Amino acid sequence: MIVRLHPIMESTNHKSKIASAKEATKRSPALRALERVLAVIGACYIVYHLCFEMAVMTSESMAPTLRGTSYVNGDRILVERVTGHFRAPRRWEIYFYYDDDGNPVTKRVVGLPGEKIAIKEEGIYVNGAKIDLPNYLQPIKYCAQGNLARGREFNCGDGYFMLGDDSVDSYDSRYTGVVSKARFHGRAWCILSPRGRMGFVN
Repeated sequence: MIVRLHPIMESTNHKSKIASAKEATKRSPALRALERVLAVIGACYIVYHLCFEMAVMTSESMAPTLRGTSYVNGDRILVERVTGHFRAPRRWEIYFYYDDDGNPVTKRVVGLPGEKIAIKEEGIYVNGAKIDLPNYLQPIKYCAQGNLARGREFNCGDGYFMLGDDSVDSYDSRYTGVVSKARFHGRAWCILSPRGRMGFVN
């Protein structure tokens, strides 16, 4: 059995549907804008946690490249974690990792796996041959201390030999040995603050 609504009821329902549709149309631009904002925020959150990490310099061991003595005045560094998925760390790059005691460490790659490192009066030697520092590192002099004292040569094996730019006051691979790639959290990419030191890290 088919029940047909009275024409007046049909007209009322039709008008109600039109009004509801108009109301939804009025709300939709605002809702769409909100959805887009939330989507962007969510995407940024995911990208940051997958690709980046924040570190703070709490020692002067990498001065003058990276500076700071505490969480209050230390350089805020953005560490990128993408590069390590596509290639091995390169000489002179700065990497962030944790030492055996769980302390955050930021040092520069000097020796690569399979190389033999030595520091002499003339500079850094790799496999018996002197290597030139990049122009931006020319003012820095690395010191022959710890396992490199008195011109000794150190075999990197399957790890990376890390040095601090403030070589006189840096607790690095000269005392702790090489660092495996698996311990690297990422490459120091740029300084976010303080404002006067903002920029990419070399």
